[in-house]
Amino acid sequence: KEVVASYWGIKGEEVKKEDGTPWKWNCFRPWETYQADLTIDLKKHHVPTTFLDKLAYWTVKSLRFPTDVFFQRRYGCRAMMLETVAAVPGMVGGMLLHCKSLRRFEHSGGWIKTLLDEAENERMHLMTFMEVSQPRWYERALVFTVQGVFFNAYFLAYLASPKLAHRVVGYLEEEAIHSYTEFLKELDKGTIENVPAPAIAIDYWRLPADSTLRDVVMVVRADEAHHRDVN
Repeated sequence: KEVVASYWGIKGEEVKKEDGTPWKWNCFRPWETYQADLTIDLKKHHVPTTFLDKLAYWTVKSLRFPTDVFFQRRYGCRAMMLETVAAVPGMVGGMLLHCKSLRRFEHSGGWIKTLLDEAENERMHLMTFMEVSQPRWYERALVFTVQGVFFNAYFLAYLASPKLAHRVVGYLEEEAIHSYTEFLKELDKGTIENVPAPAIAIDYWRLPADSTLRDVVMVVRADEAHHRDVN
């Protein structure tokens, strides 16, 4: 039976890799792949000065405590949960800026595409870590709850103050960098097995065929640092 990949029931075009082999991913195409910038500054920190800065900073810090308690050192599942949340702000911000552009009959200065690209990149992080970690049923259930609460809270925050909303994301990304740094330490110590990189990660980040989980965490951390700077 022929498999139809399109949402509308129309067979999509046949896409192949550079070496002529079939492209098996429907969630992204070869022209949407890239190589992460590993030279980005990982230690950059925006010191909170204004009231909104401090509100954003301590909001993110308060969210980290239950995450540490629940996941502890299970960094694979922690990453999975982190990415289900991290992919929300870009979509919410892009959606609201899109509507604003329609209402005001004006361009967005490129911000809509930037934020939607960020959401897509974070979603690909999730697709990758789903291959690495096998979440338990209650962790999957937790995703529904956390995402539902966070989406609505962030939506309202963006309506009230886009500056606050972006600052929250900036501090979330700083925490993500810290989490992935700890992930790398556990991999280097051998606490977590440095398994081969998932095929989806090798194709998305254009990694060498013999790449490992450590290589994947490195490029994901670099992506998070880029999102931190953008926000």
